[in-house]
Amino acid sequence: MAQALRPNTAGSLFATDDRPHPVQDALLAVTLVLGAVSFITAMFHSLHLLSSWTGLVGIITGAYGQWISETTRERFGLLLGLGASAIGFFLGMAHGGLFGGLF
Repeated sequence: MAQALRPNTAGSLFATDDRPHPVQDALLAVTLVLGAVSFITAMFHSLHLLSSWTGLVGIITGAYGQWISETTRERFGLLLGLGASAIGFFLGMAHGGLFGGLF
């Protein structure tokens, strides 16, 4: 009967402690979107400005989100967004950088 004492955490997508985390969820969503944009645009050489800047902002928001995250599910999503942002940032830097071609 030990299973009867475990809390049901399957009802919530992000908060496994049954409390709302609006700031952490917002940072998670922003980091995932920025990571996806940065990763996808890094595949195109001419979009290096977009990929490097979105990657940099995604890394910053993801790092702050990791710092204040409270659940494992938040950390997992933030890690995916951070990885995509970092790959997009580094490829954007290799293709021309943050200010390449502007000056």
